[in-house]
Formats: sequence, structure tokens, C-alpha cells
Amino acid sequence: MISYPQIDPVAVAIGPLKVHWYGLMYLAGFIAAWWLALRRSRKAWSPVIKSEVEDLILYCAIGVVVGGRLGYVFFYNFPELLADPLSLFRVWEGGMSFHGGFIGVMVAAAIYARKIGTTFPALIDFVAPLVPIGLGLGRLGNFIGQELWGRETDLPWGMVFPRDPEHLVRHPSQLYQAFFEGLVLFAVLWWFSRKPRPRLAVGGLFVLLYGIFRFAMEFVREPDSHIGFDLFGWMTRGQLLSLPMIAAGIVILVWSYRTQPLPPQRSEKQRGGQTRSGAQ
Repeated sequence: MISYPQIDPVAVAIGPLKVHWYGLMYLAGFIAAWWLALRRSRKAWSPVIKSEVEDLILYCAIGVVVGGRLGYVFFYNFPELLADPLSLFRVWEGGMSFHGGFIGVMVAAAIYARKIGTTFPALIDFVAPLVPIGLGLGRLGNFIGQELWGRETDLPWGMVFPRDPEHLVRHPSQLYQAFFEGLVLFAVLWWFSRKPRPRLAVGGLFVLLYGIFRFAMEFVREPDSHIGFDLFGWMTRGQLLSLPMIAAGIVILVWSYRTQPLPPQRSEKQRGGQTRSGAQ
């Protein structure tokens, strides 16, 4: 097996104030999304101009945090919410859900699209390639924080996590997820979105690939101890939530290529001055 690197989950401690690596990974993910969005905003078919990028990232950040927290308590910890409604607000105790954050970003994108006079599908296609880097960094934060580890394994790269009370050799599933849901998903979406695609094709590909990667990774990730398996003695809550994403991704891609046109392009004058000329 490989020795787990002894990394303090607390990156910076100033008196009672402690900054965890997981929080810094979130911050780095938002910074990366901002930088990538600035690059994408220069494209002729971009529905977002440079001056709108900062507000877009702010809206999406709020959607991620609020949606991620709501998703966790509703999808993974609903009995505790019923017993103690105030647990919803105790974010310092941990608990975020990708699927909840995904819904939160969808809501934020719909609100911001209306604000700037573009369409929801156009904005989703713009945002989708910005997300995987943050997902990958978040999984690295899980790894450093020794949470969401994998199932027992006898493979040579298995690890014993010091915080694991059973001290089993486990899959470093956080690193698998960082690779597939972060690096691979980003590379595919960034390559795919370099050229204009029919509306919602980029967003549909994101939904499909994330659903596939998450469903596959759940086979080596330890199920939540308070939930266990949901169906058939092997299907986890994460897999159950990912199945609709896989189905939706297929439907969206087929619908997009059969019915949607390529996005309109801004003129050279508009691109140079970064002006808003109405809905796209």
C-alpha cells in the first residue's frame, strides 16, 4: 500500500480562526472559473461579455454554496433536519452535496441570464466548462480532510487513512474522482466547447459525463455510514442521484443536435468594445 501523506487539514490557524484546505480549494475553484470565463467571454459566440464575468461567478458561487448545503441536508441527512431544523445552518459542521450545488447553479444561471438579457441554455453552455476544475479541487480537499474515502482494497495503491476508525486499506477514491470529475471532464468539455455547438450541447455533455463518472466512482467509494445502500444491496445514494443525470444528458444531447441552431456570433465591433446587444 501507499502511505497516506500527513497533511494538516487546517492550512492556516491564527488564534481561534482556522482556515481549512477544503475552503481554500473552493476559493481556488472560483478563481479558476473566473479566469476561464474571462477567456471564454472573448469568443465571438459567447453570451457573456467581459464586464459581466465577475457578477456571473458571484451568482454561481452563491448557487453552489446554498444549493450544496440544501442538497446535503435534503438528500443525505433529511432525518436530522426533521429532528433539528437548525442543523441546516450549522455549515461549520460540514456537509455539501454536488447534486444540490448543481441545482443551485442552475437556479443562479436562470436568474443571471434574465438579468443580462441572454437565454438560459446559452449561459449554461458558457458555464459548464468552468465547473470541473472546481470539482477536482474539491475532491482534493476531501482527500486532505480524510473524508469520503473509498472501500477496502488489496490494490498496491490502497491507503490507510489515519482518521479511519477501522484502519482498513482503502481506495483513495477522492483522487479517482478528482481525476475523472475534474481533469478528464474539464479536458473533454474545454475541447468540445472550443467551437460553436448547438444550444445546450455543451451543458448536456457535462450532465451526461458527470453522471457516468460519478456513477462509476461510487463502486469504489464507501457509502455514507448513516445511509448505506439504497437499492438492490449495491446502489448508493450518489448513484441513485446520478441516474437521472445520465438519462437527462442523453435526452438533451439528442434534442440539441436535432432541433437547435448554432449560437449567433458578435461582430468584430461588438467584440472589441465588449457591448451588450440584446438576448442571445
